[in-house]
Amino acid sequence: MPEQSFLPATFVRRYKRFFVDVLDGQGHLLTLHCPNTGSMKNCLQENTPCWYSLSDNPKRKLPGTLEIVTTLHGRLAGVNTHRANKVVGEALNLNIIPGLQEYDQILKEVPYGDEKSRIDFLLKDSGRVLPDCFIEVKNVTMDAGSGIAMFPDAVTSRGTKHLRELTSVVQTGGRAILLFCVQLTDVHQVQIAGHIDSVYLKTLIEATKVGVEVMAWKTSVSADGIALQCPLEFVSDT
Repeated sequence: MPEQSFLPATFVRRYKRFFVDVLDGQGHLLTLHCPNTGSMKNCLQENTPCWYSLSDNPKRKLPGTLEIVTTLHGRLAGVNTHRANKVVGEALNLNIIPGLQEYDQILKEVPYGDEKSRIDFLLKDSGRVLPDCFIEVKNVTMDAGSGIAMFPDAVTSRGTKHLRELTSVVQTGGRAILLFCVQLTDVHQVQIAGHIDSVYLKTLIEATKVGVEVMAWKTSVSADGIALQCPLEFVSDT
């Protein structure tokens, strides 16, 4: 369940990649950290509702973090990429993801692969009946309209590298899952944006042919917090 409430504001602008200006509830201009290195395509709409969290860390230069914005199509998007791993980790600990409930060990940020990557989650079976399961989480915020969420929102050589690493896991006897954590309201399907990154699409199709699994999960996104909610339909090639 969501465990933190966010504060309302009005989105003004994003700049220098990691900074956003918002107007708080009293109309004061507030500069926040933008925890998203992507393009945030369709997520940067001036004068629309947004929500943020505050930090009690005295060492932080900025007082808070942008959490939720309003998209071009009027939906809410959770733009804090760190939340994706957090809500997936919570779901794994609660054993609510079908197909993964027999694993009893959850490791985070484990180094692996020939290309020196770190896997978001490594699941292990202490009884050694199940193969080790490598889970790469991708945060999805691109609202394409008509209930469609898309990934990626920009060319992602890093994402393509992760697909190669997951493919190698399967080829060496392990289990590999690409999990799309969709922080968007009112969507029913996830698609790959091949028109944005055709190499990523091609690599993903090749990975699934080898045996890399793809899961897409919707989250509940609101001022009350963000939590993994239910599976979504995934379409790799449209």
